[in-house]
Amino acid sequence: MKSRIHPVSRPVVFRDRAADYAFLTRSTADSDKTIEWDDGKRYPVIDVETSSASHPFYTGNSQVLDTAGRVERFERRYGDASKRG
Repeated sequence: MKSRIHPVSRPVVFRDRAADYAFLTRSTADSDKTIEWDDGKRYPVIDVETSSASHPFYTGNSQVLDTAGRVERFERRYGDASKRG
């Protein structure tokens, strides 16, 4: 393997503020902000908007939103497929 072509991988904390959840993993991402982890060491911290702790797919809180009657408008325009034979 060639040397000096791969980015440096280091321990990094990813923090999901919406779910108040953080996890330590290895990453090539870097940050100027740091956080003290459970082991007493300081690690770079990267704030993310969504993680598996807050994403609707993983939490099971997904909702189907019918904004402005889109389903009804689609059925009016193209017909209801369940009524076709």
